[in-house]
Amino acid sequence: MRTSLFAAGAVAIAAALTLAGPAQAAEPDAQLSVLHGVPDLTVDVWVNGERTLDDFAPGTLAGPLALPAGAYELAITAADAADASAPVIGPVKVNLASGGNYTAAANLDAAGKPTANFFTNDVTQIGPGKGKLTVRHAAAAPPVDVLAGGSPVISGLANSKEKTLTLDPATLSAAVAAAGTTAPVIGPADVAVAEGTHTIVYAWGSLADKNLKLAVQKIEGLHSAPAGVPGGRSGAADTRSEVASNPAAIVGLGAAALLLLAGGIAVTRRQPAARRIR
Repeated sequence: MRTSLFAAGAVAIAAALTLAGPAQAAEPDAQLSVLHGVPDLTVDVWVNGERTLDDFAPGTLAGPLALPAGAYELAITAADAADASAPVIGPVKVNLASGGNYTAAANLDAAGKPTANFFTNDVTQIGPGKGKLTVRHAAAAPPVDVLAGGSPVISGLANSKEKTLTLDPATLSAAVAAAGTTAPVIGPADVAVAEGTHTIVYAWGSLADKNLKLAVQKIEGLHSAPAGVPGGRSGAADTRSEVASNPAAIVGLGAAALLLLAGGIAVTRRQPAARRIR
């Protein structure tokens, strides 16, 4: 009788703890955006041999696509290709982490040849009252300076490279100029930097062909969480609050306690001289 009662109590406690504990959420998908930065070329985008984007036009930023974490092969073909066996760019193998945020860019390298770049987007929280601005060089052009209000804020940015700034929220008059100069080759154009938002600007196209342009990507919702917890509370207090807010957990714990109490009473009545269990 004692064994069965204590076993039942253990089962009840296990059930109660299961009810009280946080649910195990499935791993979040990775987020993949795709930028088409090759002028005058409409393409299809393939992921692991499956057509994902059809008739993808230059200057388009698609996504984000939600994909389970893992390894993927990206290929870019001419529009309406039968399959991905003859890509014009790629195939490129990439690894996507759970919860990661990425952008794959089909663009021109510094010499003007089609290529692909894979960027990991920073989605960490941004400090209160701040926003982030990243500039990525994805154009057939030499290193450039990025100007804000006519003054350089990023210098010598080369093809396939990026630079991130943390700024006060504002609308910037941004331009791109050849490194060491202030004569714009792109812009000026208004770029909004918002609190809690990561704004990513891509310079794409070809300087020689005079078709340089900007593409803008925004990742919102990166506001910082409130700092700390109210005074007088600890992790233990927080855990109690979670349990108290779960009626099913309270019932489960109560049942477990009653079963253990019943077991103890039964043992005491039937075996008054029993040894204490160590």
